[in-house]
Amino acid sequence: MSILEMKNVKYSYGRQTVLRGVNVQMERGRMYAILGRSGCGKTTLLSLLGGLDRPQEGQILYNGEDIEKKGLAAHRKSNVSFIFQSYNLIDYLTPKENVALTSRLSPLSVLERVGLSEEECGRNVLKLSGGQQQRVAIARALASDTSVILADEPTGNLDKVTAAGITDILKECAHQMNKCVIIVTHSDELAKQADVILHLKKGELA
Repeated sequence: MSILEMKNVKYSYGRQTVLRGVNVQMERGRMYAILGRSGCGKTTLLSLLGGLDRPQEGQILYNGEDIEKKGLAAHRKSNVSFIFQSYNLIDYLTPKENVALTSRLSPLSVLERVGLSEEECGRNVLKLSGGQQQRVAIARALASDTSVILADEPTGNLDKVTAAGITDILKECAHQMNKCVIIVTHSDELAKQADVILHLKKGELA
């Protein structure tokens, strides 16, 4: 059974239609990559799956239940974790403090896993590089108890070696932790590591 499903989802910005009746099912234990040109609606699709916005037509189901019936805020809190391209960290906290907000695990162990040193974990996040801030954002999502990880260009600000390591961790989340991992990316290298590659083109997902 799918954990997330879109049923005939449509979405437009004014006269520009970005989703034309999208139907897709996504399962636990798999990593999905969504590819498409800039502006085609990939981030909109991710926002809809995460309950940050609602479709203009159609339904989004989590474990077979419409997420609007339970409430979008409840869906965001209990079911999904986000890795934003813009990080969305709390800027007056350290990496350890940011991760501790969502984790029952030791924040340090998760942060070290994504390549941050103990010293870096104690700095204010604004004193970290963009790549380091992205690692904190990834660690925060990895440490949560949610079943779904939604990632918008999770390796976009990372060097090739670190990006490969983060990709391996996301794969582990799907295959070993039985999460559903959904990634929006421009990286063919990252997409090749996914179990399922989907292309968003002219408002349709295939």
